Amino acid sequence: MLIDWRRIAKEIYEDLKIKVSNSGKKITLGAILVGDNKSSLNYIKQKKKWAYYIGINFVLKRLDYSISTKLLLEEINDFNNSEDIDWFIVQLPLPNHIDENSIIESISPLKDVDGFHPINVWKLMIWDDSWFHSCTPSWIMEIFRSEKIEFIWKNVVVIWKSNIVWKPISNLLINAWATVTVCNSKTKDLSFFTKNADIIIVAAWVPWLLNSNMINSTSIIIDVWFTVIDWKIYWDADTKNIDSLWAKITPVPGWVWALTVASLMSNTIKASEV
Repeated sequence: MLIDWRRIAKEIYEDLKIKVSNSGKKITLGAILVGDNKSSLNYIKQKKKWAYYIGINFVLKRLDYSISTKLLLEEINDFNNSEDIDWFIVQLPLPNHIDENSIIESISPLKDVDGFHPINVWKLMIWDDSWFHSCTPSWIMEIFRSEKIEFIWKNVVVIWKSNIVWKPISNLLINAWATVTVCNSKTKDLSFFTKNADIIIVAAWVPWLLNSNMINSTSIIIDVWFTVIDWKIYWDADTKNIDSLWAKITPVPGWVWALTVASLMSNTIKASEV
């Protein structure tokens, strides 16, 4: 059975729209974009669209691809100190010549609605819910809430590559009392772990890493990312050959961006309520 991500995203946006309307607050979300990466531009376009839909302002600062780390840090400092920008993000990925870690660390943790700052990641690890969590893990958890999935007694396998997904989601699941096993594309006999999993979250950037021979009939599969080869998109799970009649699975493509943007908007509103 395919998981209805459109219903989940719609419920999030409609709820946020009501909250913004009832709050009477003027909320401004900022974004810093370096370069003209097509995926990033599309992402920003969606963030602007849905920010306006729920009733908040969106301010975009576009910077040239060749900008230095030093100058980018100065731009971030301006956003940190601006009274006109309540919360903001720096759109990733950044050009290779920029030190991404130093950029993330320079964002004020109190304005960090992406949840990437080390302080906000640390809060998640110690079960501190005083702030919020990064967007991708948040919408994965939102899917589980919407599908009324409990984690006690559940075995969850997380197949990872990106820090943005696997560390936060692993900790969120641990905090929810799931039994979590973390694997990667080079794990010996990966199917041993996946066949015994109630839930599989795959974000390894390896084409068709997960196939129908590696799962059991009741597995819930969350496929987070993809790889582009010769202009063709390959998701981590071979969804075309995984029987969707007996396994709950996220459909691909399209839904990852939609729910990530919804989670960003949700984080922005939560920050405004603190």
